[in-house]
Amino acid sequence: MNIFRLAGDMTHLASVLVLLLKIHTIKSCAGISLKTQELYAIVFASRYLDIFTDFISLYNTLMKLIFLGSSFSIVWYMRSHNVVRRSYDKAQDTFRHYFILLPCLLLALFIHEKFTFKEVMWTFSLYLEAVAILPQLVLLQRTRNIDNLTGQYVFLLGAYRGLYILNWVYRYLTEPHYVHWIPWISGIVQTLLYADFFYYYFDSWKNNKKLQLPA
Repeated sequence: MNIFRLAGDMTHLASVLVLLLKIHTIKSCAGISLKTQELYAIVFASRYLDIFTDFISLYNTLMKLIFLGSSFSIVWYMRSHNVVRRSYDKAQDTFRHYFILLPCLLLALFIHEKFTFKEVMWTFSLYLEAVAILPQLVLLQRTRNIDNLTGQYVFLLGAYRGLYILNWVYRYLTEPHYVHWIPWISGIVQTLLYADFFYYYFDSWKNNKKLQLPA
């Protein structure tokens, strides 16, 4: 554990809390992609298969439970809650997310650190997380006008991954033989996908105007 990883975890947790605040308090999921939330639920379900078998620390287990529980809760809200689901813009959220599941799984089967079920599924979760934000970014580009909570949610998600990259750099410089190419490359790809959003997010903040993405 170091300050960059802790900051990354807290930023990730903050993104989930912002989204739950929007859904639970305002009873709205406008501007939120159900496709991205389903992909994140699959990411956490495939990554945390060891939650009840490999105990690392209370902190580690608690964070796993939080991300598993919150991701499936968000999907349930958007699919089943009578009020929330009416605010879901299904007509705009049309990214065919199932088309990226198979490529990520095949990539994990061929490029992994160890050929075991848990390791392949963990690697699959890394590849899938790298691209899971795509349906959300496409939805924001289509709707263009982005409310504050949705903008903060996406910004915090991108910031979390950026902080994790700093965590990897720190560990590489301070820990001998710390080399993990698969998480590094996946994390860099994921962060690059946010670059355009970050530009317009900071531009709107600097000029005190409503966040909009170009069509």
